[in-house]
Amino acid sequence: MVRLIVGTDGEQTSERLVEYLQRVLDEDDAVYGVNSLVGGDRTSADDIADGEAALDVLEDGLGESVEFEADQFVRGNEPVVDLLDAADRHDADEFVIGIRKRSPVGKMVFGSTAQHLLLETDLPVRTVPLVSD
Repeated sequence: MVRLIVGTDGEQTSERLVEYLQRVLDEDDAVYGVNSLVGGDRTSADDIADGEAALDVLEDGLGESVEFEADQFVRGNEPVVDLLDAADRHDADEFVIGIRKRSPVGKMVFGSTAQHLLLETDLPVRTVPLVSD
């Protein structure tokens, strides 16, 4: 059994992650979906609804083939903090996150969440391209 923390920031990201996960998951694996929002005055009811919809796409896309649990955090943390917290709580084995294509200058920065996660964890991090060539 592999326990995966899957970070999503929207429905399109979730759709792409589901495509990947359907190919690699075994029946006894567990997926813990995480959506992290800023919180406070900077998070609207629409943001919360969009986060819930993104988690629903993960759950619906994976169906009943694997164990699934969703967490939406609205605590003002950076997403990487919420991802790491979820990994600790669920005794996770790996992370799965989407990454976007970047321009040459953008590649120097990488995605901030992806970069921070890679620097902050000893767990493997699977990255799924969100934009294909």
